[in-house]
Amino acid sequence: MPIRPATADAIAQAAAALREGQLVAFPTETVYGLGADATNARAVAAIFEAKGRPRFNPLIAHIADTGEAVRLAVFGPPAQALAAAFWPGALTLVLKKRPDCPIVDLATAGLETVALRVPAHPVARALLRAAARPIAAPSANRSGHVSPTTAAHVEADLGERVALILDDGPCGIGIESTVVDVSGSEPVLLRAGGVTREAIEAALGTPLARHSDDAERPTSPGQLASHYAPRAAVRLNAVRPLAGEAFLAFGPTAPVHDGPTINLSPSGDLVEAAASLFAALRLLDASGAATIAAMPIPEAGLGEAINDRLRRAAAH
Repeated sequence: MPIRPATADAIAQAAAALREGQLVAFPTETVYGLGADATNARAVAAIFEAKGRPRFNPLIAHIADTGEAVRLAVFGPPAQALAAAFWPGALTLVLKKRPDCPIVDLATAGLETVALRVPAHPVARALLRAAARPIAAPSANRSGHVSPTTAAHVEADLGERVALILDDGPCGIGIESTVVDVSGSEPVLLRAGGVTREAIEAALGTPLARHSDDAERPTSPGQLASHYAPRAAVRLNAVRPLAGEAFLAFGPTAPVHDGPTINLSPSGDLVEAAASLFAALRLLDASGAATIAAMPIPEAGLGEAINDRLRRAAAH
């Protein structure tokens, strides 16, 4: 599976591969995505096969702009407000599908809703324009494993299952998009992510309801109980690591540890910590330690999304 720098020629080649029903990995501002033509059932099925992903777990369809979203789904006032505030960006909206929506049922897990996102990353945007169709794209890793934030992470997880990997360096945000359901009477937070709850509530002028995860019938990606998981066990809220553990530290007061250690942000910056999280979990996992001890992370701002990922990693 070739890794190609994301030049104009490589993007054109990737777009052609997508139109032919092949899989392509590409960078977004959140994590690297595993893309397929969302209107092609065989191509979408190849995503589930490559990842080993349960078919009841719906996919996000990436689109070029809000105009395309309006053609695919019903766009009420809350959706309009959030799209105006955060698109392009790290926000996914779950909306009611229009009757003529061409996104295949496999991508939406047979639900009456569809998850849509307009990414901000210039490579993702160029690819969407060149492919000229919605692209279903979960994270480009084995299902349940730590999400990829570099092209090398994709290659390590997916081997020869992808036609092409577009490489544009590490992802800037480093955790997946926030998912908000705006298909019902009130907006509901389905997954914490790269846009904070506080920012979304400010744009809406109203608090977000919180969805209770149903691992048997997820309405959004990222709701499975065990997800984002390294091989090693993860021990949460560790004040200090034990002998033999790898240590996922945070902040300026992290204790000294003689084993494998990565501090997500020595200054206590949650934006820096989010961008570092998945790469740090992969590196600590590669150390061979049986357990990764993770320090407490504040729940405010992006800390809500970081803690969500760590809890699901620990559930493994």
